[in-house]
Amino acid sequence: MNASVLRNAKLDEAELRALKSEIEDFNWDYGDVLDGNRLGEWPNFFTEDAFYRIRSRENADADMPVGLVHCEGRPMMVDRVFALMHTEMFEPRYYRHVIGTARVLDVTAQGVISARANYALYETILDQDTRLMQAGQYVDEFVRAGGRLLLKRRECIYDSTIVHTALIYPV
Repeated sequence: MNASVLRNAKLDEAELRALKSEIEDFNWDYGDVLDGNRLGEWPNFFTEDAFYRIRSRENADADMPVGLVHCEGRPMMVDRVFALMHTEMFEPRYYRHVIGTARVLDVTAQGVISARANYALYETILDQDTRLMQAGQYVDEFVRAGGRLLLKRRECIYDSTIVHTALIYPV
């Protein structure tokens, strides 16, 4: 990776590689929590005032804010998890995230780290074939809090204009 891709940071190659590796470990843990159906842990990946949205590439390219899921702040994420765990009725399923390598784009003087990573989300419903639910890209802003990375912003921008009606869990 070439440090010249960064806009503001003064990171050397070793620091950039270490940051990229840390983000990839974060993304692995994120996917593992969702794939393991440990939804109660999902909001812990975000800052208290974080922003989370799932929207189509078409809307992102047109700078339209409409998305499938829109959460402003960790409390909204906690509410979503509560609803999924206690009030929603749906067929049991398994998700599997495949998250590509991270690309660090920027580190600001305030410590906000901009990064991107491609993802694919597969779903298996018992007695059915596994299917691709979404393919897209995480567009992220990370910050450090308590010595670890947290998401200040995650946008899951999916490529297809066709959305399966059963998108239940966070991406």
